[in-house]
Amino acid sequence: MTDSNVRKVSLGKTGPSVFPLALGCMGMSGMYGESSEDESIATIRAAIERGVTLLDTGDFYGMGHNEMLIGRAIAGLRDKVQLSVKFGALRGPDGSWLGNDTRPAAVATFCAYSLKRLGVEAIDVYRPARLDPAVPIEDTIGAIADLVTKGYVKHIGLSEVGPETIRRAAKVHPIVDLQIEYAIATRNPETKIFPVLHELGMSATLYGVLSRGLLSGSKPTGKTDFRNHLPRFNGDHKDTNEQMVAKLADFAKARGQTAAQLCIAWVLAKEPTFVPTVGARTRTQLHDTLAALDKPLSANELAELEKIFPRDAVKGDRYHSMQMAHLDSEK
Repeated sequence: MTDSNVRKVSLGKTGPSVFPLALGCMGMSGMYGESSEDESIATIRAAIERGVTLLDTGDFYGMGHNEMLIGRAIAGLRDKVQLSVKFGALRGPDGSWLGNDTRPAAVATFCAYSLKRLGVEAIDVYRPARLDPAVPIEDTIGAIADLVTKGYVKHIGLSEVGPETIRRAAKVHPIVDLQIEYAIATRNPETKIFPVLHELGMSATLYGVLSRGLLSGSKPTGKTDFRNHLPRFNGDHKDTNEQMVAKLADFAKARGQTAAQLCIAWVLAKEPTFVPTVGARTRTQLHDTLAALDKPLSANELAELEKIFPRDAVKGDRYHSMQMAHLDSEK
């Protein structure tokens, strides 16, 4: 399959048409340890050359570093990409996490700084990174809708929220997609969240498709790698999860694929109208993940894989307990 022949996917009923895989850029700004700016920029440009259109970032990734990096990478290529930006997470000078702020005044301020760092006149999809318990979702969406009216934002998205919040937000303004973690190892959204998205005509951009590298055999690389603090990579869960990942790798090898390609193919088979967001940090990783489009899973293969790797195969929560408690999508 050539990239030019790949079927595009619409972000909901009112959103843009995008390549069926998005590039998540968070890992290019230190969240998984050291990374090369030159290689990151080369990877973004290679993705665009291969037809990838949707780039995902957050204004708090590297305290603005990620947006500035993307701004450099897309210079002269703005008409070829759509930018998905999350906002609202507060960071300290030491990199600490200080909560969320999605008050209307803060929304406008965050957007102004993102536009400057990205070097663009409008953001394609703008979304609060998390639900702010101190601010009604209607107020936040209303503030973004005002930015849409003024031309600074084109579409509105959500991130990590549950069914009730999705419905409330959609009454204020059309929502094109929900960003949420989904993988063969993280299947909770199937129960209550995905049915609401389908009902309301929304799409989803699905991150964590490789469970932060767990499913492809990747391990934390150093002290700055935030996976050191995630339950699935530590303690009693580590050995059990590595055994399951080995089974996944064997299945992939039998199909002539890498484990990463198999995990992406699984998501595409389960939710073909949604968009997996892959966090490739190098051109090698990028080309490996894009190859998943060449070998879709059949219905029989899908059933066989889920027998080997059932819903509860991976042990441990996807975040530590304190962060899980604050996720509206988990309530």
